[in-house]
Amino acid sequence: MCFAGIPARLVSAILGVALSAGLAFGFEVEDRRLYEVTSERARLSVISTADLDVFDPIIRAFQASQPGVTVDYVVTGTTDLMEALYEEGAIFDLAISSAMDLQTKLANDGFALNHTPTVTLPVWASWRNQLFAFTQEPAVVVVSDRLFPPGEAPQNRDELIALLRANPERFQGKIGTYDVRRSGFGYLMATQDSRNSDAFWRLMEVMGRLDAKLYCCSGDMIRDVASGKLALAYNVLGSYAASQQKNTGGYQIIEMSDYVNIMSRTVLIPRTAKNVDDARAMLDFLLGLNSRKDLVDATGLPGIDPSALRANPSLRPIRYGPGLLVFLDSLKRQSFLRNWENSLLQN
Repeated sequence: MCFAGIPARLVSAILGVALSAGLAFGFEVEDRRLYEVTSERARLSVISTADLDVFDPIIRAFQASQPGVTVDYVVTGTTDLMEALYEEGAIFDLAISSAMDLQTKLANDGFALNHTPTVTLPVWASWRNQLFAFTQEPAVVVVSDRLFPPGEAPQNRDELIALLRANPERFQGKIGTYDVRRSGFGYLMATQDSRNSDAFWRLMEVMGRLDAKLYCCSGDMIRDVASGKLALAYNVLGSYAASQQKNTGGYQIIEMSDYVNIMSRTVLIPRTAKNVDDARAMLDFLLGLNSRKDLVDATGLPGIDPSALRANPSLRPIRYGPGLLVFLDSLKRQSFLRNWENSLLQN
């Protein structure tokens, strides 16, 4: 970066912008905000895959409960978060991610500190006292109001496959799903689908013949469905779909009746943490999300709610443990991606 001929005050400003944009990190930073307060307490450094606009109310509420805590909130992708902690040794006090498998690997391989929560969780919502779930969010199908009148959207995977096969001209180039090579969350959902039902591979083959569009993020898919560019998007994060629907509309959210994968955002304290005390305080604050209806409404992030799972048996929380690590094995991953590419990339 060359500053020849630039006044010193502008050099200082440029450097400040560069640091706030994340150039001080070795991984890609999508967003960053410093919630600064004047205090002698140490800064709490958080790395997260949750969008800043979504998480902002939680951070401010946490600061209200813990006066004096400055929060440095850094947003990155699921794979970048993993690489930052696993390979680069990045120093953060708290790590929040939607990629349950990658977080499980971090804990399994010794990259997380132990914590005894102050909130009682269901058995499935924590692992080894190192990894903790604080949301339960469905993977859903989002369909366009322009192409699906009320009551006409498919309600399960077999119906979806039959509809796509019978109407190729209607759906050619108008289906969206994750590019699982780029998205950790998308890869997690796809591998879980493959374990739940053979219908997944049939669906991928049908989507491939229809020239499905591949995305990195739920938000982009939701936007294109709402605009009518896509007829539907598969495996969209339900919390984002519900949150954006309040502002944009133009689409319906379908929870498949055969099964619904329930993803949990997870939080852990990295072994590189410096401000462990405040990290523990924020972790416990997150685990109490379901008791804060104001925050659930403001963020669109549903807290852990065992009663909802009991009421709807098609909801299937993804469980922690060695099973989540199977598809992170390099050979397993290569094999899965090869099959996925053969199905989706037929042109």
